[in-house]
Amino acid sequence: MSQSIVARIESGAADVRVATLDRLLRACDVELSLRVLPGRGVDRTVIRSMLVLTPGERLDAAIAAARLVA
Repeated sequence: MSQSIVARIESGAADVRVATLDRLLRACDVELSLRVLPGRGVDRTVIRSMLVLTPGERLDAAIAAARLVA
């Protein structure tokens, strides 16, 4: 990888793919690891409360929510 490309990445002028970032880090003897952050951005309490309902109750709740939106 040329120095000019590395300079663009370092300055923020270029967005890199994960594979490219991994390659650069490995050249520095650093390993990239990713992990999922469960629940980030998702309110699981709503999901759990819906799962205890019967299918008919879920349908009724969906209809009621649709009426509120309309």
